[in-house]
Amino acid sequence: MPTAYIIVDMKITDAEQYKQYMAAAPAAVKAAGGEYLVRGGRHETLEGNWQPSRIAMLRFPSFEQAKAFYDDEMYRQARAKRAGATEFFNMVVVEGVDASI
Repeated sequence: MPTAYIIVDMKITDAEQYKQYMAAAPAAVKAAGGEYLVRGGRHETLEGNWQPSRIAMLRFPSFEQAKAFYDDEMYRQARAKRAGATEFFNMVVVEGVDASI
């Protein structure tokens, strides 16, 4: 079964409030079997017009586990702490390549 990735592009407008989300989200990720691969950090657009503000990328054992993470009560509580702290928060889940193929 291929892994799955959640990719987020966000623009934080209230750093103090966003810290509450940053304190709560990692436990929800870990409880769902996920891990952070990217959480902010230096980035550069190599092609195209995309100008992301802040990127996060998480890995989960499966697409279903990534979706379950998003819908889980623990992450819903973390999301509530983020409400109003960002101009935008775009999140996608994508299935990874099946290494056995």
